[in-house]
Amino acid sequence: MKHIGDIVLHGVLPSVFAGISGRESQVWLKEVVFRRGETCLVEAESGVGKSSLCSFIYGSRHDYLGSITVDGEDMRRFTVGRLCDMRVHNVSLLPQEMRLFPELTVMENIDIKNRLTSWKTRKDILSMLERMEIADKADEPVRRLSIGQQQRVAVVRALCQPFDFLLLDEPVSHLDMRNNSIVADVIAGEAAVQGAGIIATSVGYNINLDFDRTLRL
Repeated sequence: MKHIGDIVLHGVLPSVFAGISGRESQVWLKEVVFRRGETCLVEAESGVGKSSLCSFIYGSRHDYLGSITVDGEDMRRFTVGRLCDMRVHNVSLLPQEMRLFPELTVMENIDIKNRLTSWKTRKDILSMLERMEIADKADEPVRRLSIGQQQRVAVVRALCQPFDFLLLDEPVSHLDMRNNSIVADVIAGEAAVQGAGIIATSVGYNINLDFDRTLRL
């Protein structure tokens, strides 16, 4: 597997914010470098573009000014195949809205990704579910789980692939402090094993990780 190095934002700004003055940001319209192995928290108020930032870096949206480069190459020039390969091997996303299939079981939701990556064994997945105290829900339809339990399922799914960067959009917004710490430990352990960088967004529900730096969006 080929690793990727720096992801760099060059004067990036969501197109919808073009022409709006008075916004102070350490990310938008700045030169920002995200490095493999570094943990970064991006703090933001609601509505200033934290989910957009994750989508831009993930390559699923391109409605922004400026450019984003991966190892010096503009992401807008990536082919569909290159983007898909990056999402399978290099960049994993935990979206704020989780995007689980309510009619499928916990394991079926996780297996959708794991079949693509063949990254985890069933034993590995059950071990993560056990650590997050939802192993007994493995064969339950997701719709029967609480929103906090669903968030933990989405975290496990995000970890079922190799990655150089893990994008976490509001990863613990529905978790209490205890489960926040449990999820953080699982994420930190997986990122450490892979030597990966973490980019997490938050409006105040900060994941219990040791961040190398914090940026204000």
